[in-house]
Amino acid sequence: MRTPRGADRNLFAQRRAHHHTKKQRMKPGLRLQILLLLGGLMVLSFVPLFVAVATYTRVTLSQLRIESARSLGRAVAGHVLEARARRTPDELRSLLDAEIGAHGVDAIGVYATDGKPTLRVGDPMLVDALGQPIDVNREALFEMQGSHGRAIAVAVPDARGLVVAVVRADDISSRATPLVRLVGLYTGVGALALLVAAYFALTRLIVRPLDTITRGAQRVADGARKLEVPSSGVRELVELGHSLRTMTDALVAEEEALRHKVDEVEAATKRLAEAQDRLVRSERLASVGRLAAGLAHEIGNPIAALMGMQDLLLEGGLSEAEQQDFLKRMQRETERIHRILRDLLQFARPGAPQDSADDSDGNVETAIYDTVALVSPQSALKDVELAVDVHPELPEVTLSREHLVQVVLNLVLNAADACADKKGERITLSAAPHDSGVRIVVEDDGPGVPETVRGKLFEPFVTTKEVGKGTGLGLAVCRGLIEAAGGSIQLDEAHPGGARFVIDLPAS
Repeated sequence: MRTPRGADRNLFAQRRAHHHTKKQRMKPGLRLQILLLLGGLMVLSFVPLFVAVATYTRVTLSQLRIESARSLGRAVAGHVLEARARRTPDELRSLLDAEIGAHGVDAIGVYATDGKPTLRVGDPMLVDALGQPIDVNREALFEMQGSHGRAIAVAVPDARGLVVAVVRADDISSRATPLVRLVGLYTGVGALALLVAAYFALTRLIVRPLDTITRGAQRVADGARKLEVPSSGVRELVELGHSLRTMTDALVAEEEALRHKVDEVEAATKRLAEAQDRLVRSERLASVGRLAAGLAHEIGNPIAALMGMQDLLLEGGLSEAEQQDFLKRMQRETERIHRILRDLLQFARPGAPQDSADDSDGNVETAIYDTVALVSPQSALKDVELAVDVHPELPEVTLSREHLVQVVLNLVLNAADACADKKGERITLSAAPHDSGVRIVVEDDGPGVPETVRGKLFEPFVTTKEVGKGTGLGLAVCRGLIEAAGGSIQLDEAHPGGARFVIDLPAS
């Protein structure tokens, strides 16, 4: 069993909403996005700060070590210069040997006034380096590479020559590493604490109130009539909640008003339907009344004449010629009643077969020329010109030839009656292909159809002829026959002068 189409649409909407909700849940929330943004800002801020602090620390310690080595070298060089003036070379060597290793002194070199070394003690690598002549005229500071690593040499000149003290410059990286690590640890802990604090602050101040508002809105979407919003929190979210509640109350009020209006419209629609039913019944009764009135009028006159002539015949005293005249008149009135009843039955059953109808095909050309042959001897057309214009090779139509003759004959005779009071009038009968069918046009130069009867021209017992000259059923019967065959007949109200009837019949 298939699910109704409406249920399929509801199921599709539910699946789509579930997929949309699942897709939304896969996206990072506001809290996570803010924390990621804050973490990124911290990385951009703290990493350069950490690198700057570490670099500054290393540079500062290196400068302090160089200044310390310079001060120590000057002190050692000054002490050697003083001892050089009071001691012998052997005593000076002993003093220099004693200075080696103290306070990081790795080597000491004593130079004569010509710049050549006279005494060198300490690290063999540094001693070899100190064997080169040195400019004794200025104080100098330069780096050297010894067995223990990097060293700083301080040259201090005096009147007797030059003393060079080489002081070990320890690698400060190992000393700066704990400080740098401490700074990094402090920075990381501070950033983590800030993120944790931001997490709880966002949760309490933003996320929880938003979740409350979202759940309230979902309850309203599920049918709740009131939106519950938090009354505490940040000012913006409180104002947002109040605005949403005001909007929800307004929407609920508008929904109630709309429901009330819908109820009013439904009640008005029901009243209109009832009024329409009453109007239709009234119209039907009016149509039946008009039909009965027309029928009583058309039949009443001949029946009254029949009754009068019957009374005269029953009274007697009439000659044979008078009796024959009365009988012929009674026969004509009886035939008139029969013709009215036959047309009325044909109007009521336009698609039913008639005694005079046959199963002949709907040949329009033949039907038109048969009609012309029937009306040509009529006295009504003696002073009227009848013009015929039939397109060759017309397709056959769904209306039988006998019914075609009946319809066209009725229209031509109506046109002849309209032109009876004037001489030189013209009736045009034409037929041509039109929209996969045939269009038949009958028009005249008469006075035309009065505007007062145009709207009800095809209703039964509506006629512009004098009493006794027409029943008012001819056009009604024609319309019934044509519409039963799937065609249409109408009065061309835009035609100037005279009447113009247009018949459209589909091809068979």
